[in-house]
Amino acid sequence: MVVVGWQVYEMTRDPLSLGLIGLAEALPFIAIALYAGHIADRLNRRMIAIAGTCGLLLSAIALLVFTLLHMRATWPIYAVIFVSGLGRSFTRPAVTALSAELVPREIYSNAVTWRSSTWQFAAVGGPALGGLMYGFVGPAAAYGVVCVLMAMSIAAIAWIEHNARPVVAANISVGESLRLGFRFLWHEPVVLSAMTLDLFAVLFGGAAALLPIFTRMLGAGPQGLGVLRAAPAVGSLIVGLYLAHRPPFRRAGPTILSSVGVFGFCIIGFALSRNFYLSMLLLTVSGMADQVSVLIRGTLVQTSTPTHLLGRVSSVNQIFIGSSNEIGAFESGLAARLMGTVPSVIFGGSMTLLVVAITAIVSPKLRKLRELR
Repeated sequence: MVVVGWQVYEMTRDPLSLGLIGLAEALPFIAIALYAGHIADRLNRRMIAIAGTCGLLLSAIALLVFTLLHMRATWPIYAVIFVSGLGRSFTRPAVTALSAELVPREIYSNAVTWRSSTWQFAAVGGPALGGLMYGFVGPAAAYGVVCVLMAMSIAAIAWIEHNARPVVAANISVGESLRLGFRFLWHEPVVLSAMTLDLFAVLFGGAAALLPIFTRMLGAGPQGLGVLRAAPAVGSLIVGLYLAHRPPFRRAGPTILSSVGVFGFCIIGFALSRNFYLSMLLLTVSGMADQVSVLIRGTLVQTSTPTHLLGRVSSVNQIFIGSSNEIGAFESGLAARLMGTVPSVIFGGSMTLLVVAITAIVSPKLRKLRELR
């Protein structure tokens, strides 16, 4: 996504074009995710994850071909991102539910921390490597590395020997299956509140989509973009590794509200910063705060949800959180065109703080939530 963002902005120099990347990925994800969660609860989750990742690999190959052919139009890139959104919509709920099958329930909290930290480790190296390769050897080489890494991902999932098929009544309809998932969430107000909090925080605090513009404002090139994209993941990785060796949160509710609040302040500070290193620091701290929120929400979802519902609940969670990143990117691009880049990010950070205040008022159960089990 670092390479795509810089490539598209070099073609258009329009902040809205960056937002359209997020929209192209979010639309299919939102449309398919609920059905994908239903499928993840009926079929072999490992095979679904492999099929979805194959879709991501084909998308990476297409971007490589477009680059080698020196295509200057942006619509083929948006079309490929649309296809990758389809693949991601099937992969995420299947992988989340599969991991819940593999890990004993009593160590979910620690397992979620390690899994998230592993992901953050890749999220540090990916943007940095993408930006450096774009700057020094060009986008084609960067896409080539992406293709190799996607192929390795498929091999890693195929290596898992667990093949249990979730037990769901064969005669249950798709509609009834999805209603069961929503009904469960409706009767779990703490989980629903935590998901809603993250939804709006990510929706309004999505400065990542505008990083190509801020990178230029700070006087850096694609290498600098890679560093800034990696900075939040660095913060997340540090916190994740620390929390992996700590007991569960004793005041989970106040902690998640405080962490999202810190995230909002960091976004506002980043918008006002004109120093590259200060901006990098603020993004790193925002990643630390975001990781705390992610870990609490992830643990809540997995420990509160019966195994046979995990695919559907995970798909709803991914719509709340996964798609909000992309819709937030579109919102950021549109707001940047209407309000200007800096005012739009300040507005987003301020709205994040407002969401925290509203959630704390309307969800006393989340505000009073203590240790997760």
